[in-house]
Amino acid sequence: MKHKIFGLVFFAGVIGLFGAEEGASNSEIAEETIPAGHSAHGEAFNEGPRQAAYFMGDTGGVHFPITTGSREVQEFFDQGVGQLHGFWYFEAERSFRHIAALEPSCAMAYWGMAMANINNRRRAEGFVREAVRRKEAVSAREQLWIESLEHFYLGDEKDAKKRSRRRIRDLEEIIYQYPEDIEAKAFLAVTIYQNRRHHPIGSHQAVDALIQQVLDAQPMHPAHHYRIHLWDYEKSKRALASAALCGQSAPGIAHMWHMPGHIFSRLRRYAEAAWQQEASARVDHARMMRDCVLPDQIHNFAHNNEWLIRNLNHLGRVREAVDLAKNMIELPRHPKYNLPTKRGSSAFYGRRRLMETLVRYELWEEILRLADTVYLEPSNEEADQIQRQTALALAAYHKRDVGGIRAAKKPLKSLLQKKRQERFADAEQAEEAGKEKKKSARDVAQDMAEAMLKHSGSIGNLQAALAELDALVAILEDRTQSAKEHLAKTKRIPKERLAKLHLRLGDTDKAVDLIRQSKESAPRQAQILAVAVEVFHTAGKLEESALAFKELQEVSASIDLDAPIFQRITALAPELGVEQNWRRSGQASADTGKRPNLANLGPFRWSPWKASDWNLQTARNGRRQLSDYRGKPLLLLFYLGYGCAHCVEQLHEMKPRIQEFADQGVAVAAVSTESLPELRDSLDKSELLGDIPFPLFSNADLSVFKEYRAFDDFENTPLHGAFLIDGKGFVLWQDIGYEPFTNIDFLLKESRRLLASTQPVDLAMDDDKRPDLGLRERVETVFEEAKELRPSAGRSTPSPPQCAGLIGLVCKPML
Repeated sequence: MKHKIFGLVFFAGVIGLFGAEEGASNSEIAEETIPAGHSAHGEAFNEGPRQAAYFMGDTGGVHFPITTGSREVQEFFDQGVGQLHGFWYFEAERSFRHIAALEPSCAMAYWGMAMANINNRRRAEGFVREAVRRKEAVSAREQLWIESLEHFYLGDEKDAKKRSRRRIRDLEEIIYQYPEDIEAKAFLAVTIYQNRRHHPIGSHQAVDALIQQVLDAQPMHPAHHYRIHLWDYEKSKRALASAALCGQSAPGIAHMWHMPGHIFSRLRRYAEAAWQQEASARVDHARMMRDCVLPDQIHNFAHNNEWLIRNLNHLGRVREAVDLAKNMIELPRHPKYNLPTKRGSSAFYGRRRLMETLVRYELWEEILRLADTVYLEPSNEEADQIQRQTALALAAYHKRDVGGIRAAKKPLKSLLQKKRQERFADAEQAEEAGKEKKKSARDVAQDMAEAMLKHSGSIGNLQAALAELDALVAILEDRTQSAKEHLAKTKRIPKERLAKLHLRLGDTDKAVDLIRQSKESAPRQAQILAVAVEVFHTAGKLEESALAFKELQEVSASIDLDAPIFQRITALAPELGVEQNWRRSGQASADTGKRPNLANLGPFRWSPWKASDWNLQTARNGRRQLSDYRGKPLLLLFYLGYGCAHCVEQLHEMKPRIQEFADQGVAVAAVSTESLPELRDSLDKSELLGDIPFPLFSNADLSVFKEYRAFDDFENTPLHGAFLIDGKGFVLWQDIGYEPFTNIDFLLKESRRLLASTQPVDLAMDDDKRPDLGLRERVETVFEEAKELRPSAGRSTPSPPQCAGLIGLVCKPML
C-alpha cells in the first residue's frame, strides 16, 4: 500500500511540471493520456530509477541531518548524499525518490533529486520547484540549501558564469552561518572544481585546505574523492593520502575505488593503479549481479575496465589484458548502452584494447585466428578499420607474407577513395549553394575550402596508415630507401614500433633515438623497456641494454614471461649480466592504505544471474513453468495486455519471425498482466493476436513481473520486459522499460552471438589463474547465493543475514 499511496500523493505534486493540461483532473490524466508503462509523473521519469531503493551500506561516512521524524528517511538521505559524493547519480536519485515515497512532504528529497540531475537541467529545475514549494516546513539551514539551487536554476540571472559564481557564494553563506556543516564545505570544494571552466581555480592549495577541514571532522568522509580530482592534473602526489583512503571511505561505490587509479597512473605506479581499477570492477560486478543490471547501464563501467586493460598492458600482464578485452566484447549488447559503434561502450573499448594488446605484444597468430570471429570481425567504423587492417598487416609482415599485407591494404584504399570522392562532392555542393545565394567568389571559395577541410582528418589518417603498410612491403622487398620515405609519411605509430622498423632498415642511430624518446615519455612500462633491451642490444649498446633490463626488473613482478618479447630478452639475459630467472617478486607499497581482499569486493568478471522460476497458466488451459524449458534457450516477453497498443504491435511483429528463433533453438513465450478470462477474450477479439504461435501466460497478480523487476515500485505499475534466458536458466540479456523492445533483427543477432559462447567457467579458480570467460556455463550455487542477496519485491531493506556471501558488501540493517 505504501507505493500505491506514493503514486497518488507524489503524482499530485509533480504532474504539473511535466506537461499536464491546466484544469485536467489527475484521474483524467492518468486514465486518458498516460500510455501503459509510462510514468504518471511525466516523460522525465520514464527512464529514471523505477525500482525501490534499499540500504546498500558502505556509501560513505556521511550525516546530513534533515527535518524528519523518521530514522529510515534520515538514513536513506545520508545514503543519497554519499552516492552524490561518489558521482553515482542514478542510485542517488533512487534513494531520494524512495524518501518521497516514504514522506512526500520532505522538501530535501526533491533537493536531492535535483542534485542527482546535475547533467539534466530540465529535470533539475522541476525538482527544485517542488523543493521550494515545501521549504517552509524545514529548518533555516535546509532552506539555505534549497535556496542555493533555487538561485542557480530558477533565478533571473541567465549568464552561466554569474550563476555559477552565485552558487559558490550561496554555499559560502551556509558555511558562514553553520560553520560545523562539513557537507557544505565538501560540496563547495567540488563546486569550485566543477566551475573551473567559468572561474579558474586561483589556489588549489586553498581548496585543498577546505577539503582538509571536512576530513579533520570526519577522516573517512568521501571528500577524498574531491581531493583526487583537484590534484589529478596538477600535483598528483599531493593526493596520495586520499588515494589511499578514497575507496575505503565508500567501498560500496565502484567509482570511489576507480578514482585513486588516476593518481597512481599519473605517478607511473601501474600495479597500484591496476589494483584500484580491479577493485572498482569487482564492486560494479557485484552490484550489477545483485540488482540484475546489464554492465553498460552502469556509468563509467566500460571506461574503468578499459583503463584496467591499459594498466595490465603497462605491467606486462598480457594474457589477463587479452582475456579482459575479450570479455568486454562478449558482454551483452543493447542499442541504448553497448554497441561496437557506440563510443565509450564495452564493445567499443573491448575491440580497441584487444587489438592494441595483441599488436603491442606481438601475438600475430592470435590476430589471424580471431580475424573472422566476433572479436575482430570487420566493421564499418573508420578508426576501427584502420586499427584492424594495420594489425592484420603487421601479422602478415612478421610472417613475411607480402600478399597478406596487400590484402590488408585493399579496404583502406577503398575507404580512402570514398573519402576523397565525398570531399569533392561536398565542395561542389558548397559551390552550388554559394552561387544560388549569390555569394562573392571569395566567399564561395572559402565555403568550398571548409567543406573539404571536414574530410582532411580522415584522409590524413588513412594516408598515414597506408604509408606504414607500404613501408612494410618495401622492407620485405628490400627496398630500403622507399621504406624510409613511406615511414616519413606515417604518424602516431608508437615510437618503440617505429624504432624496430628503423633497426630493420639498418638505421641504427634513428632506432636508438626513438627508443630513448619512448622510454622517457612513458617510463616504467614493461613492453617499452623490453623493446629497449632488444634495440640497444642489437645496436651494440650493451651497457644501455643492461640498464634497461634492470629497469624492467623493477616492474617485472607480474609480467607474462610467455609473451614473445619477454622470451627473446630472456635469451639475452646471460650476455647482459642478468640472471636467467630475472623476474622479481613485488613489494607491497606502504602508502596505499589498508586494502581489503579483492575477492571480498565481488567477482572479477560480470556474469548473468539465475532467472526466477515461475508456474503460470496459458490462455489455452495449459500450465508451464520455467524449468520446463530446461536445456533450451527462451526469449520471455512481458507485455501489458491487449489495452497496450505497443505490446500488441510487438507480439504481432514477433509472429512471422518465430521460425528464425526456432532455427537458433530459441523458444518464445510471453507473460501478460491480464487475468485468464481477459487474456482469452483479447485473443478472441484481436485480429493482430490471432493464431499467436507461442504460449501467452496470465500473471494478473504481477508476481512474476515483480520477480523479474519489470515493475515500477514507486507507482505500483508493471513495465515492459524482454529476457533471453539460456538453457540453464541464466539471464543473458534483458530490456526493461516504458516501451516494449521491438527491434527483432537485433534480438536475433544478439541471441545468436550470446548463445554461441559455451566455455565452462570455474568461479572458484584462484585469481592468478583467471580464464577467458564465456557467458553460458556458470557455477549455479554461486548465483543462487547472488539471487538471495536481491531485495524481495516490496521490501526496502535486506535483512542482516543477507549481508554476507558472494559480493562481500557490508549492509546496514534498518533498526
